[in-house]
Amino acid sequence: KIDRTEPKDLVIIDDKHVYTQQEVRELLGRLDLGNRTKMGQKGSSGLSRAVSAFGIVGFVRFLEGYYIVLITKRRKMADIGGHAIYKIEDTNMVYIPNDSVRVSHPDEARYLRIFQNVDLSSNFYFSYSYDLSHSLQYNLTVLRMPLETLKTETAQTGQESFDIFEDEGLSTQGGSGVFGICSKPYEKYVWNAKLLEAVRAAVHRDWLLCIIHGFCGQSKLLIYGRPIYVTLIARRSSKFAGTRFLKRGANCEGDVANEVETEQILYDASVMSFSAGSYSSYVQVRGSVPLYWSQDISTMMPKPPITLDQADPYAHVAALHFDQMLQRFGSPIIILNLVKEREKRKHERILSEELVAAVTYLNQFLPPEHAIIYIPWDMAKYTKSKLCNVLDRLNVIAESVVKKTGFFVNRPDSYCSILRPDEKWNELGGCVVSTGRLQTGVLRTNCVDCLDRTNTAQFMVGKCALAYQLYSLGLIDKPNLQFDTDAVRLFEELYEDHGDTLSLQYGGSQLVHRVKTYRKIAPWTQHSKDIMQTLSRYYSNAFSDADRQDSINLFLGVFKPAEGKPHLWELPTDFYLHHKNTLSLSHTRKSYTYWWTTGVLKYLPLPFDEVTCAENRCKLTVKKFHKYEEEIDIHNEFFRPYELSSFDETFCLAMTNSTRDFMPKNVGIDPSPFTVRKPDETGKSVLGNKNNREETVLQRKTAASAPPPPSEEAVSSSSEDDSGTDKEDEGAVSQRSTPVKVTDTGDNTKITENLVQSTKDVYGVNLSDIPSEDDLTIYARFVQLGQSQHKQDKGSQQFCSKHPSDKVINLIPISSFSQDNIYEVQPPRADWKSIEIFHAHIQAGRGIMQPLGKDDFLMYREYIRNRYM
Repeated sequence: KIDRTEPKDLVIIDDKHVYTQQEVRELLGRLDLGNRTKMGQKGSSGLSRAVSAFGIVGFVRFLEGYYIVLITKRRKMADIGGHAIYKIEDTNMVYIPNDSVRVSHPDEARYLRIFQNVDLSSNFYFSYSYDLSHSLQYNLTVLRMPLETLKTETAQTGQESFDIFEDEGLSTQGGSGVFGICSKPYEKYVWNAKLLEAVRAAVHRDWLLCIIHGFCGQSKLLIYGRPIYVTLIARRSSKFAGTRFLKRGANCEGDVANEVETEQILYDASVMSFSAGSYSSYVQVRGSVPLYWSQDISTMMPKPPITLDQADPYAHVAALHFDQMLQRFGSPIIILNLVKEREKRKHERILSEELVAAVTYLNQFLPPEHAIIYIPWDMAKYTKSKLCNVLDRLNVIAESVVKKTGFFVNRPDSYCSILRPDEKWNELGGCVVSTGRLQTGVLRTNCVDCLDRTNTAQFMVGKCALAYQLYSLGLIDKPNLQFDTDAVRLFEELYEDHGDTLSLQYGGSQLVHRVKTYRKIAPWTQHSKDIMQTLSRYYSNAFSDADRQDSINLFLGVFKPAEGKPHLWELPTDFYLHHKNTLSLSHTRKSYTYWWTTGVLKYLPLPFDEVTCAENRCKLTVKKFHKYEEEIDIHNEFFRPYELSSFDETFCLAMTNSTRDFMPKNVGIDPSPFTVRKPDETGKSVLGNKNNREETVLQRKTAASAPPPPSEEAVSSSSEDDSGTDKEDEGAVSQRSTPVKVTDTGDNTKITENLVQSTKDVYGVNLSDIPSEDDLTIYARFVQLGQSQHKQDKGSQQFCSKHPSDKVINLIPISSFSQDNIYEVQPPRADWKSIEIFHAHIQAGRGIMQPLGKDDFLMYREYIRNRYM
């Protein structure tokens, strides 16, 4: 309940009770009836719907009263363990005070316009039940914390609801309650934390919807029909956030510019549950060089000179930054520095020299086994060299990094990995626990902008980690992935979308150099696109970045308008807003030698935030659900049984699919997503003529079965049908399925040799020429079993009765279905009691409840007697 009579203050009353849909309808009905001028009258008086919303972003005030920011349109972007992740598509700002009490201000409209420059419909994400501000490893580690201790601590704090049956689920034996652990969100990645400050203590926690900014994408990798979801989530830091040339380096609290945490999640979608399913994740970070540095853009140069703003001989700001990373990720922290090392005029090298000095100083005081690892590599120099392959060198770095940090998987090593361990698997780092593996430490990649070079390096490390993740789930036999496979093409497309999105947010344009650029296989048209992106980035940096920076400062609450203070557009710089030590001196000063937080070294290499200790338990609360609540009902969330939907709009079918979008549509092609394809073989190429399109549809249906080569008649007839097609159209189909006109037996033999590989090549053994009589008998029985499943008439049965085995085989359905086989199913008839229960269920969904019978009253009376007497 929001009081709209207050002109400037925000007054909210919340009884903190969770209402059911039926209770909501009854409450709205009473309010509608009470607000009518006359009883029974309908029309303008009463209750009218102003807006429908999916959540509250927050409350904001400039110089007049408060606004409420609502999410009015959303789109599902990913699904993790049955928890949906949504992208904000549209929002609505509603002014709370009534017009009769509104006190107008001349500058209010300008502040409102600046605030709305932060486009909430571009790359802002939220979830009702999954904590997006934390990694999957953190979220699943929290679930394994001892629940009994937390329940005791929560019971002492008191209850939030006034329901008389509130304690129904508290008994550990039986009851309808379900316990879940809620963690405090990591505010560094929550972009609406300041917008929720005013109501955090006044409302039920379910109203507080945490929103992240960055990127979220999900694709389906089909491995012979087994669905594996590959998810990429990028969380952009809300601390020291801004645009390219206006935010460089770090602030006084150790927060760096353009800091993004990228997490790749892999899981088997055939099992959704976190406890029963197989989940794996790998996290890496990008961010500006953690020093006091900037670039002066007043000269209008494409590459303004880099200047170090403050001397920092004791690496104070770098120490604060790496202390944050030790707490969140553990050790080792690996720095991959991609800036240029050899330049005619010192430009990027200034940063490398200072960063090396800072890391060397900080490592003096860390134990050697937990020291920060520094890897410098001049990527630009290697790119210009014709003798060096950039991605091969990056692959070597990626292997060493993943071996040091390990990755997260929530299940123990599979039995096949124990029987046939891979050499690289035994060298893998991280922490091995009884429930699986934990990632300890993180890779921190940076160049100057942390855009183009950084994205390619992160892709190569992610590709290496993806191979280990697939191997840990038992999906591939060796932890290696090759380029030009369907799996890597799908992953590369995800990473390019990820890089384009982050580049637009920070630099004002999409990526200039992509993975194909560094592989040197980009088409010639890509060079003109790169030039256009460079010009777009330069224009954005020169003319629109200042306005975007003002909008970000206002949205994140870095600047708060007030009477008597200079306005946002009157400030010459925002340096004082982001560096708090310029306005007030800190009373406590960190040690120059013991630069880490107390207790962090005790638990290394494990991250301090994930260990079970009293300090971390304070961040957790036990949340009690009824087992039929919407928030934990995965079935209703995924299938939406009460909504009219179509297959085309279903998320799991509409998402990017490796078989549909990447696998070539040629007859007999290997359907494995780990088979190396030709560069021009892709599922996205469009075939030209009608015959080829029809052939493609047929190939989609038969690709998995990989049929034998066609007979001579079939090949010759297909060649006649396609005789009028152009050569370009025929070239779109691979050699394996290209129709060839057969002239004689010798040519046919050559074609068969090209189409069919030898059994020695495929299986590693040579099969005998003639099967034995016993094998032929077994095979004949197998064929008869298959034929008996067909629905045949009596004539065909008599025709086939020459074989004595027909009289022996007589399959009888043993299920409840009268006809149940691979070709058709006749469902059993439902009895009247089942139909009655189903109709009652439908009526209950519409709000029409059935009258209670005698048995219901007896059951309720027995429940009250056992409960309260």
